[in-house]
Amino acid sequence: MHYEDMQADSAFGFDGTWQDFAKIALPNLLLTIVTLGIYRFWATTRERQYLWSHTRFVDERLEWTGKGKELFLGFVIVMLIFALPFTILSFVTEALVLRGHEGIAALLTFASFLFILYLTGLARYRALRYRLSRTRWRGIRGGSNNQGFGYGASYLWKTIVGQLVLGLLVPWSMTSLWNERWNKMSFGPHQFEAYAESGNIFARYLLFYLAPILLFLAMGIAAVTGGGIGGGLGGETGMGIGMGLGIIIALFVWFFALGLIAAAFYAKYYREVVAKTFWKDLNFNFEASTMDWIKLYLGDFALVVLTLGLGYVFLSYRHWKFFITHMEASGDILLDELTQSTTATSKHGEGLLDAFDIGAI
Repeated sequence: MHYEDMQADSAFGFDGTWQDFAKIALPNLLLTIVTLGIYRFWATTRERQYLWSHTRFVDERLEWTGKGKELFLGFVIVMLIFALPFTILSFVTEALVLRGHEGIAALLTFASFLFILYLTGLARYRALRYRLSRTRWRGIRGGSNNQGFGYGASYLWKTIVGQLVLGLLVPWSMTSLWNERWNKMSFGPHQFEAYAESGNIFARYLLFYLAPILLFLAMGIAAVTGGGIGGGLGGETGMGIGMGLGIIIALFVWFFALGLIAAAFYAKYYREVVAKTFWKDLNFNFEASTMDWIKLYLGDFALVVLTLGLGYVFLSYRHWKFFITHMEASGDILLDELTQSTTATSKHGEGLLDAFDIGAI
């Protein structure tokens, strides 16, 4: 079956509505509050079942087969294996400081920071592995036989190296980690392949990187201009007030501009990494523009603020719809070659990811 035969229709489609999602999200919120947060693992499962079932890829809908107890078990395991030792470590370092062993305490603190960075990478990897293994399309699933421990080490050193040379290697770190993570994943019988290049996003990153320099320049110009205007109107007192107002205006403009630059960078980043990701003879494209990202984030902000926080429960719906709406695919899909994945499936869910509160996409 060739995807070119279906160019009139998008490869991806989503037909869910926020009204139907509200019938799931609002009861989930109530049950989560009543159970002091415990129900949120089952709430996540119900939401994913709805979102996946209303998502179409080519000619079939997706299916989420994960269980709430898997997510709960994963979180409990993380709390027992990692949270408890870190709590003990905090008491140990405090005791060392009180006894005058600040050097040893600082060393333990630095080591714990490196370990948390390692766990963050491991969490991202294992969450993607888990989600692929619980996603069904035409009866097949994804996953990976790689446990992700090596990726955790890569995340650690590549993130640190990315900050070297004054942070100019961050684009390389981001694209390299994307490639490494997806190159270890598969869906059905076929491996994913990713070849994102940092050079294609470096120019956008440079705008973000130079933003602090632009801030200082803007503050200087605003201070001088505001001081001059204020001095002309009210002497030395007016000059001081004018300089202060000029700096405040410059800060406001800078933060607004920084948000626009960040959106421009991430829009380019996602277009690059998705376009360089392949599944057999199928390649993907993510067509969201900078303005699309800005509208998404402004809409999120307005929704949460205007509803006094209640709208937060709809963010997962908005983000999933945004992701699916802007995703495209082209190439060949040979259905006769599709067989079930032979990768191992984990018995528990995204405990580490949940603990670090990292987003799904």
